[in-house]
Amino acid sequence: MTGIAGKTGLVGAALLGVALLAGCSMAPKYERPDAPVEAGFPQGEAYRKDVPGAPRVEDLTWRQFFGDRKLTKVISLALENNRDLRMAVLNVEQAQAVYGIQRSEMLPVVDANAGGSRQRIPADLSSSGRRQIAESYSVNLGLLAWEADFFGRLASLKDEALEEYLASEEGRRAVQISLVSGVAKVWLTLAADRENLNLARSTLRAQQATYDMIRQRYDVGLASELDLRQVQTQVDTARVNEALYMRLAAQDKNALDLLAGVTVGEELLPADLSAVRPPREVAAGLSSEVLFNRPDILRAEHQLKAANAYIGVARAAFFPRISLTATVGLASAELSDLFKHGHGTWNFSPQAGLPVLDPRTWYALKASEAQQKIALTHYEKTIQEAFREVADALALRGTVDAQLEAQESLVKASDRTYTLSELRYTMGVDSYLGVLDAQRSLYAAQQGLVSVRLAKLLGQVQLYSALGGGCDL
Repeated sequence: MTGIAGKTGLVGAALLGVALLAGCSMAPKYERPDAPVEAGFPQGEAYRKDVPGAPRVEDLTWRQFFGDRKLTKVISLALENNRDLRMAVLNVEQAQAVYGIQRSEMLPVVDANAGGSRQRIPADLSSSGRRQIAESYSVNLGLLAWEADFFGRLASLKDEALEEYLASEEGRRAVQISLVSGVAKVWLTLAADRENLNLARSTLRAQQATYDMIRQRYDVGLASELDLRQVQTQVDTARVNEALYMRLAAQDKNALDLLAGVTVGEELLPADLSAVRPPREVAAGLSSEVLFNRPDILRAEHQLKAANAYIGVARAAFFPRISLTATVGLASAELSDLFKHGHGTWNFSPQAGLPVLDPRTWYALKASEAQQKIALTHYEKTIQEAFREVADALALRGTVDAQLEAQESLVKASDRTYTLSELRYTMGVDSYLGVLDAQRSLYAAQQGLVSVRLAKLLGQVQLYSALGGGCDL
């Protein structure tokens, strides 16, 4: 046994020396590319400065950002049950396992085996001229065909697998941010459509009352048929809008159930937009470097690093691949003598293979270099798209308050015009056409006000997610 231990130590020392010599990487050195965007976000008339004291996105969890209790509960349901997020988590687990496999390729796999054989040899084949029984028994410990990574092929594959794993993790975070903002946007849109539905119904009731009044006046000859048909068009228009917003609200609910992964109860749905507690204001800052915290950009960079590492794999294919097989053990013709002194065996057999004429290696290198350029282009495009998303959200934030103020003033003016037009028609000063025009203007202004209020809320959500907010679990 002492002899076996000594031989095992010699073989182990040899393998250790080989391992220390291995690992020369052929992959090009990675340097983060310059961002193809401006160093700061746009400034100008359409953009306003951050609200003093507003928190930065990285300091604000999505629960703190969304102040409405119903909305936060729906988002929690989605994070627990959404299938897209669940698949993203499983993709991370798969990538982690693949990385573990690839990392293990760099380490030798040691196997132990024991065997024995008993064979009858005929006399004409026996060296002694007599038939005999031949026996052999062995116990071995060793490794088979372990690749010594002298040129960094396995190291580059390991680095590639690591970057793919990290990219999948950032992909999971990106899916979560998209899910959080998506649920919020659908939930807020449902609130707006419900408010428009309530507006259509109240308008329908008012128009129906007006129609009944004019119908009575028409029956006694105090109103013309033109007045009656004109007000009927308003009644029918209100009925059309009622059906439209009823359908939109139902479709919003279906979309919300899909995102949540479960049926969202009525108690968690908004009654209308006016009942919604708005999200908090966030500070965007001045530097566009905040974009590098976005998971989609981090994911694209990890994919670029993975493509960079695979160039090392393609380059290593031009150099010899050296594999080692080494075993130590015991062998004997008698089972009873197997573990006695003097029966130790060992084997050490390196092999090397070098491609002499294989055009595929050249094309594989060109393909890996092209893939690296594709990944670089994707990385740069992701940054540019992120920059635009933030810039658009900042432009909306900088102008929506003025638009909202003007729209509210328009509603007040239209409402007053409608009241005066009805009064003039009742007094016989003007025709009903003036009332119809005033009513149309009022209804359009009220719908516009709902749209602007929704745009402001959606813009806040968009800015928060565009700056990388919404992933704090």
